[in-house]
Amino acid sequence: MADRDFELQLKGYGLLTAEIFYFLPDYPSLLQQYVWQEYDEAPDYPVLFGFLDHWRREIEAAIHSVRIAHDRSLGAREIRKVDGVFTLQ
Repeated sequence: MADRDFELQLKGYGLLTAEIFYFLPDYPSLLQQYVWQEYDEAPDYPVLFGFLDHWRREIEAAIHSVRIAHDRSLGAREIRKVDGVFTLQ
């Protein structure tokens, strides 16, 4: 049985890191940060938006901003034909 993350990478998903900045109701002047990682598809990010919808419904913290980084670490786009070999001395 293959690893779930590896299967997602083969399907074109990449690792998404989201930094979520938020305010808690008890401390409205204190900006806090939550870092979240999951495999997601660029550019629509359905997993991220599902998580943010869950946050808005279930968590009382108000989101200030979200900063994301996405990287597809494995896939067909990384296979390139090499036409030559160069030797440096």
